Amino acid sequence: MEQGYIQMYTGNGKGKTTAALGISLRCVCAGKRVFFGQFIKDWAYSELKAGELLPRFEIVQFGRGCFLDRDPDEEDVIAAREGFARCDAILQSGDYDLVVLDEVNVALHYGLFGVDEVIAVLERKNPRVEVVLTGRYAPQELIDCADLVTEMREVKHYYHEGVGAREGIER
Repeated sequence: MEQGYIQMYTGNGKGKTTAALGISLRCVCAGKRVFFGQFIKDWAYSELKAGELLPRFEIVQFGRGCFLDRDPDEEDVIAAREGFARCDAILQSGDYDLVVLDEVNVALHYGLFGVDEVIAVLERKNPRVEVVLTGRYAPQELIDCADLVTEMREVKHYYHEGVGAREGIER
């Protein structure tokens, strides 16, 4: 790609990571390289197998789990910052055509690193690298920085009827 843009998928609806995985699949199938960094997450999501199945696709988790039932601690901050530093180096290198920072907005919301740090990383990325940022709670500064922003809005969700995360669909 001659010019890489910054895309963002945010909002309280389901489908942000799924959309990022979809564009990743499209990119790999076009012969390009993808790095998919997941912040916060540490579950054995099905997409973690994609690196074994798809050439030119690498996925890494930089998290210690969701903060639904606890506050982030120092180990969470360290894991996120180490992952963020790795993503910074990858974005600058130009070794990948697409870099996904999955749940980066949630990491920002919980203060694992700052929005100014993310903007600085985006400003120094290799200009041909496409970036996808995901997660609810997108700060306005990042929305302003992005070239494309899609907001997923929940209209109805079976979770509210007691349906948990299902393998191959939500995890």
